[in-house]
Amino acid sequence: MPVINVDDLTDKDKAKMEVDQRKIEIKLERWLTSKCCEEIKEYIQAGVEEDILVKGIPEEKNPFKEKGGCVIC
Repeated sequence: MPVINVDDLTDKDKAKMEVDQRKIEIKLERWLTSKCCEEIKEYIQAGVEEDILVKGIPEEKNPFKEKGGCVIC
């Protein structure tokens, strides 16, 4: 898609672009925030046992775990 410099457009072209964008946006289905939050919460809670970000990585499977220490005397 070509890059459009908005400063080079006429006021009529800018208005047409805005109207076209509004036509696209009006077709989108809108949900209540409270409903979306509940669904996201349920989704997260359903997968909490397998979620590494919530549960953490087991020590034996952690590729970033220190392999050995260095002792300086």
